[in-house]
Amino acid sequence: MIRPQLSANGLAVRIPLAEHVDPLLDDLALAYAQDPDTVGRLLAAHAAHVVALDVARCSEDATDYGRAMRAAEADATREALFDDCPAAAAVDVLLAPDDAISLAGRITRAAAHIRHRTAPEGTTRP
Repeated sequence: MIRPQLSANGLAVRIPLAEHVDPLLDDLALAYAQDPDTVGRLLAAHAAHVVALDVARCSEDATDYGRAMRAAEADATREALFDDCPAAAAVDVLLAPDDAISLAGRITRAAAHIRHRTAPEGTTRP
């Protein structure tokens, strides 16, 4: 279950997801330990695709087609890496309607607490 919290400085709502990402990192480390050459090459290819995508997104000369191709390349290597990580399926949190409404309520209450505490004195927020 996702449990929203206030950030350490109390100015933002933090939604901790490490418990969902930790197993993914563990699976990636195990895959690398089992086949460092293949996984290492895949990680290097993915890094190159991520850099190329970043350049395409920032370039004024890049076309939409070029950006889409760079995104597809990054998606492909990311998917290949996820194939080596069984925990990847658990990264996306699926919530039943009642759980989603409950989470939204908790996030709203935390954000309202911050807004109430940080509003300048003598002013009201819309």
